[in-house]
Amino acid sequence: MYDLPVLEPTDRFTALTTLNELRGIVLGDPIDHLPPGAELAAITEAAPDLKRELVASGMPSGVTTCDLITLPYPVSFGLWRAARSPAPFLWITNRMIVVQWDDAEGRQRTLLWEASDHEQGEYTPYFAKLKARNPLPESVLATEHGTVLGHLRSLGIAPEDVDYVAFDHLHTQDPRRLVGTTRPAPDLGSSEAPIAPWFPNAVLISQRREWESIRHLHPLQVPWYQPETYRDLPHDRLALVDGDVLLGPGVALIATPGHTAGNMSLALNTSSGVWTSSENGVAAESWAPRVSRIPGLRHWSVEWGQEVILNANTLEFASWQYNSMVLERLLADPAADAPVPQCFPSSELTRNRLAPGVSPTFTHGGIEHGQIRGTSLAGEDEAA
Repeated sequence: MYDLPVLEPTDRFTALTTLNELRGIVLGDPIDHLPPGAELAAITEAAPDLKRELVASGMPSGVTTCDLITLPYPVSFGLWRAARSPAPFLWITNRMIVVQWDDAEGRQRTLLWEASDHEQGEYTPYFAKLKARNPLPESVLATEHGTVLGHLRSLGIAPEDVDYVAFDHLHTQDPRRLVGTTRPAPDLGSSEAPIAPWFPNAVLISQRREWESIRHLHPLQVPWYQPETYRDLPHDRLALVDGDVLLGPGVALIATPGHTAGNMSLALNTSSGVWTSSENGVAAESWAPRVSRIPGLRHWSVEWGQEVILNANTLEFASWQYNSMVLERLLADPAADAPVPQCFPSSELTRNRLAPGVSPTFTHGGIEHGQIRGTSLAGEDEAA
């Protein structure tokens, strides 16, 4: 904190009330939001208590990670302005995390984190334009590893036994096939009836601020959302939360605004320590750039005095995102096999021959803990 005097606001001028009232500005009243530097200091002080609370709640029974798709993404977005690479794109692998725990009544609960319907994600305005400009076959640029439903079949989990679906933010997501619709969806091949949900008993969890962003998109946000796909979602399949919530033993959703206004992170207490997962960064070294061998990252971190490298495709709230990445790093335990925290990018930087100079120094690859237990689908398979 700088040694500056405390100054009271002056009333010598006539206030213009129209926007003041809209923003909740009242002369002399406390400022609603902390300045970014003050927030960072508060986060640094409070993070250990939040971590202790998570650890004290217990552990989930099982966690596993499933690869969905590897695709190109601009270097200038994924590693902001830090990387020195002749390549315009790096490659990231989108992954789903499956988490299970027993609730207070002993019932098994299942969360799908980042269960992206990537077939529909390509209609996001940014990716649709990128695909239209691409002269190469799509198979050269993208590699599909599996689907949400295919991975669940392999794990023996029936779709009706999925309780929760959540994303760190709703860029690119089309959730209609996940939770169904209230009206027909001709573009999905259902012109006469609503879409039946993949997960008939699951609710989609999102931060309320993320939902409000979709309702009122800013031009900076428009290229990254598919707002029309949220219009006909059944309201009882949506669960909006404010801030941090504990879903089960060692399973929490932590508000980490910045990449979007309603961004959140998954925090897990596991046998290998605490993990956090989000798309705030695209590489393990995004949270520890001074150990990175990617050209430019360490230099950028030292020169600018920055502790993290943002995944900054929109830069809606860069200082918030920076603070959120510091929070993730403070919550996570150190990795056992690398000098980085256990901050797992849900879209992780992946080596690709078309991206020279942007290969990851370290990769987590996934989070594994305990045992995922098959549900009714496994019983049906045995009976068959």
